[in-house]
Amino acid sequence: MPFLSFLSYLALLHAATALLHLFDASPKLLPYNSPLFRWDALHFTHIASAGYIYEHEWAFFPAIAFLLRAFGLQNAHSVILFYALMLIVAWDTHRTLRSLSLHHLRSSKLTKLACTLSLIPTSPATLYFVPYNEPFFTYFSYRGMLFCTRREYFKAAICFALAGSFRSNGILLSGFLLWDLLIQPFLEEKSLKSKSLLKATAYTSVVFLPFVAHHIVAYHTFCSADKAETPAWCSQIPPSIYTHVQSKYWDNGFLRYWTLNELPNFILAAPNITLLFAFSVHHLASRLRSGSVSFFKSAAAPSKTNLPFENSSITPHAIHALVMTFLLVFTSNVQIVLRLAASMPIIYWAAAWLLVEHPKAGRVWVIWSVLWGTISTILWATFLPPA
Repeated sequence: MPFLSFLSYLALLHAATALLHLFDASPKLLPYNSPLFRWDALHFTHIASAGYIYEHEWAFFPAIAFLLRAFGLQNAHSVILFYALMLIVAWDTHRTLRSLSLHHLRSSKLTKLACTLSLIPTSPATLYFVPYNEPFFTYFSYRGMLFCTRREYFKAAICFALAGSFRSNGILLSGFLLWDLLIQPFLEEKSLKSKSLLKATAYTSVVFLPFVAHHIVAYHTFCSADKAETPAWCSQIPPSIYTHVQSKYWDNGFLRYWTLNELPNFILAAPNITLLFAFSVHHLASRLRSGSVSFFKSAAAPSKTNLPFENSSITPHAIHALVMTFLLVFTSNVQIVLRLAASMPIIYWAAAWLLVEHPKAGRVWVIWSVLWGTISTILWATFLPPA
């Protein structure tokens, strides 16, 4: 099934590219013109070929540029190889989602529903086949989450670190490790074992490595003593080039995106934001109503219940989704949720819940997802926002 979804959207992308005119001719400046190269992919391509030259490029983490450098993407042959890689990633992401859903929902019927819903993402271009961070970030996030369910925390930390080498918010994935190793045991037993504390510290450090390394390289590049003039962010505590460039070039910061000009982006993001928020709140409220003991039952072993959407193992996913929703709505470019929601499997469990518990609203969400997925692919091909 993921193959059909992948190929359908790929055919739409190439058809739109062939039939419609580019809004911006920038991709034609590249050695090999392809519908793969739009928006941030142009930044990634430049970083891959020349390294970090401009200040704003430090908003992007290096893993995708490394892949682009490896594949080249300078001719049809290399593009076909890249498509093959993306198809493999899409297939294994779908397979991993199935394992995750079966573990947390404990229902083959709901698992099938959630996996089917994953075939109509709201940003198929950036999830399936363009050189963006999201396909790889989603894949490694899912793999790490699956390793957490198996209590293989070192493997989970490695996967979360790999996810973090593509996107900065990969550091938030450490919350799944902290939940299993520290928070849930503490709430159950009211005590912490030193061994668990050491493990949590070590594994969380692994997850943070790409984020810290990116900042160390930037600090030595811009803030070393031999520089005649250093940027203002060098003297901040902590000195974060990522925070600086996100604020300066992308208007990130608390409520900075809340302007009338950005209202269309908030409207586009509303279905995913609302669904994530509604399901997460519903789940957490149901766990609290069920009593404190069952609320904090082990996340790695789902509770036996006739209400699969209330399984205690979903709790860390709900908390993570709420944190991400808050950050996207209040501090970031909110439309990013259109491509980032897929990295949270809870979006598909939430959509399944909506179809089961509120069928009319669920059908509306499905129709919107199909329509916007189609429209966004055409917009991508013509280099029109949002991306």
